[in-house]
Amino acid sequence: MKNVRSTLLAGGVAALLLAVTGCGSSGTTTASTVDFGGKATGTLAAWGFDNTDEVGTSRLDYAKDQLSSSGVKITIDATPFDAQKFTTLAASKRTPDVVQMDRQFVTTYAAKGLIMPLSTCFSANNVDPATQYYTSVMADVTYNGDVWAVPQFYQPPAIMLNTRVMKEAGVTAADLDTSKPDQLIAAAKKMTTFDGKNPTRLGFDAQPTSQAGLWMLGFGGSIIGSDGKPTLDDPNNVTAVTFLKKLEDAQGGYAAVKSLADSFDFFGDKNQFVSDQVGAEIVAQWYVNVLSPYATKVQISGTPFLNSTGEPFTVASGTAFVIPTASKNPVAACKWALDLTSAAAWDAAGEARAATIASTDGAINTGLFTGSPAADTSLRTKYVPSTGNTGFDEAIAAYYDVVGSGQSFGSSPGGQQIQTELQNAVSAALLGEKSPEDALKDGQAAALRAYTQAGGK
Repeated sequence: MKNVRSTLLAGGVAALLLAVTGCGSSGTTTASTVDFGGKATGTLAAWGFDNTDEVGTSRLDYAKDQLSSSGVKITIDATPFDAQKFTTLAASKRTPDVVQMDRQFVTTYAAKGLIMPLSTCFSANNVDPATQYYTSVMADVTYNGDVWAVPQFYQPPAIMLNTRVMKEAGVTAADLDTSKPDQLIAAAKKMTTFDGKNPTRLGFDAQPTSQAGLWMLGFGGSIIGSDGKPTLDDPNNVTAVTFLKKLEDAQGGYAAVKSLADSFDFFGDKNQFVSDQVGAEIVAQWYVNVLSPYATKVQISGTPFLNSTGEPFTVASGTAFVIPTASKNPVAACKWALDLTSAAAWDAAGEARAATIASTDGAINTGLFTGSPAADTSLRTKYVPSTGNTGFDEAIAAYYDVVGSGQSFGSSPGGQQIQTELQNAVSAALLGEKSPEDALKDGQAAALRAYTQAGGK
């Protein structure tokens, strides 16, 4: 499962969103009437903090301790966020006080008046989001001049290298420069192997649909404009997709490449780096953790993705905490979300992760990518020593090197539906069903419809 981000249930969610349009604030609390600097009391209901490991539990414990002196009682629904469930709850004004969701959903609900703007939440608690979080992370949750969520996490994509395969093919990291398309295609061809017409090894797994946004923005394109409207038909996007089609064709064609990639034991003992099924691959930072148990079986390194001007480049993604307008305890919700993403909470998480690493034979600390530059720097300094494995050290460093160079996909009421239309368009182009230009033109039309339906103007 390569794309772990939630997908929008377009039909059902769109209908529910239309049902609550224009009535999102009726009978609900507005940010202007909330004293976010006041004392937190009462009961706090939270939803969406699922799959919690020691990084999550340590932060939850810290935030709970901060509110315990006020007697706040916290209840958590640990089921995964579900867009259709959220809009149903919002329509009946039965939402929890604070909800964790993918950042691509945030502006959708902001445009519908279903969540509160949080600029006063930050200022009343002496938190400056401009310095607390990466600029690209804040751009994900900023819309119409206000901030609508408290963000967390940012695990950037970069290029994981299989140095064993590269050495065999006579390819170097410099050959895999994404700012030099023809050179990259030539290197990918050298590393690709075939059984007849079917690839048995991908020289460069570009993740062309799930990472389409990375390629487009890296080529100077745009997915969402500053006004929130989709921009899928940007000419630079066409250039990016045209390149991706050439890259896939050089490795057997998109259908064959996808078939092989889908067969990878991505999280298992026979993953594509253990089995030498790739020479290089675009992956997010968390995948270094997946490979760490196989450190003696793989030979990896890492290098940043480079944009069209040759500079390190990546894209932001992650989750965030929102406060619904139907929240019964927005003051506690604000303080809890800020406590969870504070430097002290992240330090507790770093300490907990380090303890887990120390008690696990052969485990490697690959770092925590929090969404906060100060926290990332502190955690790396305190808890991420040299592993003794040069390749893993290089891979870990590649992600730290690129995290500050991120760009937001953009903030739009169309949110994840725009991402869905983007992937559909890219898939059609790569399969040869449409030209890149026509595919993105059609994708733009569909994305505009989604944008308008979600409340964009």
